[in-house]
Amino acid sequence: MENFDLIASFSEFKDEKLIDRETLMAILEEVFRTALKRKYGSDDNFDIIINPDKGDLEIWRNRVVVEDGMVTNPNQEIPLSEARKIEADFEVGEDVSEEVKIKDLGRRAILALRQNLMSKIHEYDSTNIYRRFKDIIGQIYSAEIHHIRGKAVILLDDDGNEIVLPRDKQIPSDFFKKGDTIMGIVENVELKGNKPSIILSRTSPKFLERLFEQEIPEIADGLITIQRVARIPGEKAKVAVDTYDDRVDPVGACVGVRGARIHGIVRELGNENIDVINYTSNPVLFITRALAPAKVSMVTVNEETKRAEVLLAPEEVSKAIGKGGANIRLASQLTGYEIDVFREGAEEDIELTEFDDEIEVWVIEEFRRVGLDTAKSVLEHSAEELVKRTDLELETIEEVLRILKEEFEN
Repeated sequence: MENFDLIASFSEFKDEKLIDRETLMAILEEVFRTALKRKYGSDDNFDIIINPDKGDLEIWRNRVVVEDGMVTNPNQEIPLSEARKIEADFEVGEDVSEEVKIKDLGRRAILALRQNLMSKIHEYDSTNIYRRFKDIIGQIYSAEIHHIRGKAVILLDDDGNEIVLPRDKQIPSDFFKKGDTIMGIVENVELKGNKPSIILSRTSPKFLERLFEQEIPEIADGLITIQRVARIPGEKAKVAVDTYDDRVDPVGACVGVRGARIHGIVRELGNENIDVINYTSNPVLFITRALAPAKVSMVTVNEETKRAEVLLAPEEVSKAIGKGGANIRLASQLTGYEIDVFREGAEEDIELTEFDDEIEVWVIEEFRRVGLDTAKSVLEHSAEELVKRTDLELETIEEVLRILKEEFEN
């Protein structure tokens, strides 16, 4: 096998994978030097000349001429009589360069060389893919669904790269079919063995942020900035925006006339309800805005504990808390404050913490988590409503209701 088709086929592969010339030559030389070490024990005295564009490759072995019978290292030394078969006027002590043909390596060595070459190509390709996707972590990426598994959707991009969208990175309302093209952000890339594992996410707050950048020119241009994002994927999200230009209404620009600008984002996220609010560094004002659509009467913040007490009219409490506690939970995430809701005129009410001798603390905390921190606020709801709103069992809730009712009856 002379200057064999291995080089030509590798050149074709190189063009397909866009391997640069320097990398191509380095891979080829590394593979051939490995083959030479196996055959001769060392490659120190070999020169490898590669012309990948023409498919040419030459290997030259350099040895020193010694007297016949004085050879101690056959790879580095050549007897005088053998050297003179190459060139008649060689003398002892001179250097001899002799071309090594590929076929001289032996059939098994050539097969091993082929395998090693392909392995190096795939290793390079995988590393290249890994670096490429590592550079776009946090960016939107689109790919086509190849097949759907129980715990993940497998996608293929235009270059044939496999991308995984795990079940827990999908929006609950997502419904996919093979052949659909879907978007998400590149959330993580890992090398598992020599194969890159590329993870896509549609639930990350970053995905919502990137959609805003993609759909709203003022954000893409930097006129409006997204300061904070909080999401319950597929259900509700809050986005705080700001601008350095006082003439610009950042909320209006993001929402558009009759919601025209934000509609595409909402649709992409499975009709996720998105509140856009003006960002401010004033925590009291920021918490007030974050609790919209509820109208807040008063906010008191504790900077050390990062807790805020919010006073609302009774009819505003359910708005502040939201369905399943979603609104108050997102407001807390957005502002960075743990928010406790209090009703105006609650002096005739009793704090749930007063019942810690009869109701376990973790049960009280679960009610507080969804904004129900007084006896009357709990009693305003039926047991069935409380089961839906909290993570408590019906039996536990019924026992709590019994204790609270007894207190007021007494």
